Amino acid sequence: MKTTIVCGLLGAGKTTFIQEVAKNTREKTVVLVNDFGKVGIDGAIFSGSGIESIELPSGCVCCTLKFDLITTLQKITETLAPEHLIIEPSGVASPSAVLEALDLVKISPVTIVGIIDATEFLELHESQMFGNFFEDQIVNSDIILVNKTDLVDKGTTSRIVHILETINPRGVTFPTINASLNGPLPAVSRTWSPVRKLETHIHLETFTANVIKTEPLSFCKNLFSGMVEGTFGRVVRAKALVQTSEGPFRLDISSGRLDCVPFDKPVSHSRLVIIGEDLKRELLLAKLSAGSQNSSTPGLTGTVATHNILSS
Repeated sequence: MKTTIVCGLLGAGKTTFIQEVAKNTREKTVVLVNDFGKVGIDGAIFSGSGIESIELPSGCVCCTLKFDLITTLQKITETLAPEHLIIEPSGVASPSAVLEALDLVKISPVTIVGIIDATEFLELHESQMFGNFFEDQIVNSDIILVNKTDLVDKGTTSRIVHILETINPRGVTFPTINASLNGPLPAVSRTWSPVRKLETHIHLETFTANVIKTEPLSFCKNLFSGMVEGTFGRVVRAKALVQTSEGPFRLDISSGRLDCVPFDKPVSHSRLVIIGEDLKRELLLAKLSAGSQNSSTPGLTGTVATHNILSS
């Protein structure tokens, strides 16, 4: 069984890449996805695309869910026996720790694909905002996609590629748009052990909500536009699957941009997850409650949690 770990910061393009890979193969493929939040959204997106997936929600596979990851990997190999296993850790997971778990259950060969958001890489790299954690993803990748190159100039792309090749001279780098390689995933044989970086603490909050009532699409767009504008705190990443009055939609915020597209299948229960810093929980709850104020049943259930993420 070949195995691919797809890593990258929140919103880099991991889900888009996996959909593309799974769509263009005849191999039996299973995706193990770890959403950083109490409501699983990526798993539903994969299922909506006809991709078999298993979720490990609410936590990070490199720390609190490491035992669950090992147990689930054993079950997958014993019961599903895929030809290709794709693992999508959350955007705050360390690939070196995932590699260690795979080694414990004797899964190989393994290829790590790291996805970089070209619109924010230089700022994050220069500020060292995510420190060793960010570098752990880059230095352990066999293949690195510099994604969203259509949103930056050629000079920026060239500078990013140069930096990545300096950090990880063993990796193979590809500039991409929509995380597409326009062909099969290159076969890369991993010849080195994972590089463990020193622990980095990342303080992030998550707000999750299950929205019971069908809302107007305009309300959902307005909610997400408020996140982009900073109304509800510093939102690093937000995504939702919602059954609106105009049908099912997927809403997504990454790199400060809002994407709103129709979803292929009806959404049985609407849910959203917001990841960021200094989130204004009460304001979010008030906004969601206001959207449901005409309903005879409660409009939502919501939770908020604060996490300190370690890179190991």
